[in-house]
Amino acid sequence: MHSWLMLAEAAAPKGGLFDLDATLPLMAVQVVLLTFILNALFFQPVGKAVEEREGFISSSRAQAKEKIAQAERLEVELKAQLLEARKQSQALVQEAEIEVDRLFRDALALAQADANATKEKSRVQVEAQKAEAFAGIDIQATKLGAVIVDRLLAAK
Repeated sequence: MHSWLMLAEAAAPKGGLFDLDATLPLMAVQVVLLTFILNALFFQPVGKAVEEREGFISSSRAQAKEKIAQAERLEVELKAQLLEARKQSQALVQEAEIEVDRLFRDALALAQADANATKEKSRVQVEAQKAEAFAGIDIQATKLGAVIVDRLLAAK
């Protein structure tokens, strides 16, 4: 390289607006060489890192979109299940209300029947006691009548 520099210096005419000598190709070679070195040492690793990050970001975005779609599907499915569960619970509540109403009516009918049976039994007992009392009164009235008649006859 040293010989090129000497050659470039020796053949260079002095003066003029622009001196076009061997420095221009030498600078061009230096720029190209520096570009290759910088590309190999700095730009290529940085480019790889940027590409990896872009790949990671795009894959993360795709995964996020997939997860969002899956979450939306699950949300729709869970809403449908919740609606079905609400319908089932309402049906169960209605069935329970009907069953409670039936049980209440059965218990009420049973209580009324029991009350009527107790009332009838009491009425029969009262009638028996009344009949017994009237029988006792009749016996006493007959005895009293006999006593009165005996006294009246004895007084005569």
